[in-house]
Amino acid sequence: MPVYFNLRSSHIEVVMKTAIHKYLRYLKVERNASGHTITSYQTDLNQFLDFCAGQFSCETNAVSIHKIDRLLIRLWLGQLSDDGLKKSSIARKVAAIRSFFKYCFKRSMVEQNPAHLLIVPKKDKPLPKTATAEDITRMIDAVDTASPRGKQARAILELFYSTGIRLSELIQLNIDDINLNMSQITVMGKGAKQRIAPVGDHAMKALTEHLDTRTDLFGPKTDADAQKAVFIAARGQRIYARAVQRMVKEWLKKTSEVTQKSPHILRHSFATHLLDSGADIRIIKELLGHASLASTQVYTHTSVERLKNVYSTAHPRAKH
Repeated sequence: MPVYFNLRSSHIEVVMKTAIHKYLRYLKVERNASGHTITSYQTDLNQFLDFCAGQFSCETNAVSIHKIDRLLIRLWLGQLSDDGLKKSSIARKVAAIRSFFKYCFKRSMVEQNPAHLLIVPKKDKPLPKTATAEDITRMIDAVDTASPRGKQARAILELFYSTGIRLSELIQLNIDDINLNMSQITVMGKGAKQRIAPVGDHAMKALTEHLDTRTDLFGPKTDADAQKAVFIAARGQRIYARAVQRMVKEWLKKTSEVTQKSPHILRHSFATHLLDSGADIRIIKELLGHASLASTQVYTHTSVERLKNVYSTAHPRAKH
């Protein structure tokens, strides 16, 4: 274990690399953080560690956590800004650093928390991009369901738009999570929080048709996990994120002019179309699995923009 004793300060100095390893394990085991969060924080902290090693002219495994101060962290953030990194990316790195040093302080690895008063830069908040209901209907109707693979593709597109679930939630779906009689699914959201999502008639029909031929998609990589999964990848394993992203992008390209073509577009469209039709934002919050109403309120801005567009087009005195 790369830990050493410093006689001058009379405390045990912890090598930062060791502290990062312990922190990431804490995120996984105690906080039950998502794999995406852990990977992102690991990347951010290792990037900061490399910066520190450069400042101290030493190897990364020789950087003591006690040498890190607020000025050093600010120097790193300043360099990231000078390199043209987006505010949203810098904000995530600040969050990683703050969380890491809070963990280290609580476990007495450091006497003072150098990240305690770090200010998180305000993120740029672009409005979520959406596809029109007509584009989505055209996309779904264009899927050829003559084959089991086609039936699955249609079920995936329908389910995204019908429920607004996240990509990570879709790939985790198991057969036991589907209640055909109640037309609903049980979704495992962020932080291992479960919620019930109602499924519309069109999506339920597509899902039922997929389930009838699902086992035809089994292949050489079908294991116990794949046998309980709702959606199956090309070689028979549980479907994975990249495969779904490619499929959704392919179908959106054929039918929509939306610039961003990803599964999240269907989630944004789900929320925006509900709000445009008069749904209560608090209900939309529950359907999306948001922990805070603030996360859902971004869709109100999208609807205001739509109202402005309609107004400027339809009102006889809206423009000169």
